[in-house]
Amino acid sequence: MAKLKSDDVFLHADVECQNSNFGKYCEIGKGSRILNVTMGDYSYCDRYADIANAWIGKFANIASFVRIGATDHPMDRASMHHFLYRSPDYWDDVEIDQDWFEKRASRRVTIGHDTWIGHNAQIKPEITIGHGAIVASGAVVTKDVAPFTIVAGVPATPMRERFDRKISERLIALSWWNWSHDQLRLALDDFRRLPISAFLEKYE
Repeated sequence: MAKLKSDDVFLHADVECQNSNFGKYCEIGKGSRILNVTMGDYSYCDRYADIANAWIGKFANIASFVRIGATDHPMDRASMHHFLYRSPDYWDDVEIDQDWFEKRASRRVTIGHDTWIGHNAQIKPEITIGHGAIVASGAVVTKDVAPFTIVAGVPATPMRERFDRKISERLIALSWWNWSHDQLRLALDDFRRLPISAFLEKYE
C-alpha cells in the first residue's frame, strides 16, 4: 500500500501524465494514462486507467481499466483517421491540427465528489457524474448521472438511488468532503460505524 502525501501525487510505475494537476493525497495506479485532468483531494485511480479532459472531484474512487473522456474522431470529414490531425507523424512539412486537439480538450467530463467508477467502465466526453454516484463495472455512460444514483449497463441506465432523496440532499448540504484532514480523522470512527442517518444527525 502507498503512503500518500498532502504535497505530492503518488504515481505508480509506468504512468503517463501530461498537463494535469492533483490535490492532496492523490494516487495514480500503475500504467495509467492521464491527460488534461484536474483531480481533487484524496481521489485516485487504480491500474491502467485512461483519463482525458476531465475535472474530478474529491474522494473519487476510480477502478482499474476505466476510460474517462475517450478521445473521438472527426466523423464529418472524408476520413476519420489520425493522419488528419497527427499529420507530422506521416509528413515532415506539416503541423498538427491544433484546432482539433483544442476541440477535444474542451469536451470535458465532470465527476463529482465521493463517486465510485467501477472496473472497465467508460464515461464519454461532456458527461457529468453527480456527487455520490456509482457507475457499475463495464458500464458505458452516455448520459449524465444524477447524484447518489447507481447506473449500470450498455448504455448505462439508472438502477436505483443509494439513499432516500432527503438523505442525499442532507449529505450534499453537509459536504463532508470539504472537511479538513484533521476533521476527517476525528470523525473516522463514525464514518466506519454509524448508519448514515445517525452520522447526519451527529454532524449536521
